[in-house]
Amino acid sequence: MLVASVAALRAALPRGARLIGLDPGARTIGVALSDVTLTIASPYGTLSRGKLKANAAEIAAIAAKEGAGGVVVGLPLAMDGTAGPAAQAARDWAGALAAALGLPVALWDERLSSAAVNRMLIGEADMTRARRAAVVDKAAAAWMLQAALDATRPGTAPLTL
Repeated sequence: MLVASVAALRAALPRGARLIGLDPGARTIGVALSDVTLTIASPYGTLSRGKLKANAAEIAAIAAKEGAGGVVVGLPLAMDGTAGPAAQAARDWAGALAAALGLPVALWDERLSSAAVNRMLIGEADMTRARRAAVVDKAAAAWMLQAALDATRPGTAPLTL
């Protein structure tokens, strides 16, 4: 089921369940995983973007292996906050993924996640373009999931989008 917000998803999770963060791209899907306290997001890996059924099976296997109770999918909004064709495609994909997985799925604004990760990898890690390409998708998924975790942490003011 596609849920209204990451805050609602977080509140509905069983104690000790993790969240999976997904950054779906045209060719690859970056995957991140939270810790069981829903405090820290870490890069997990990448999946080749393929048919929904195959990708859903891969994500379900990760969820079962890692004890994940929900998924956060990156929503590529325009810089002015409007939803264009890419955002609608992400919404459609997230809804279909939720139905295929049988897990709750929420969307989170992922504007500039890949750009921020690329800047960090160039500036702080001094990575080559080829090495950055190999890690940017999973790092962007972790960046997006970390933002969602931080914004929905109990005791923080709600963030409205």
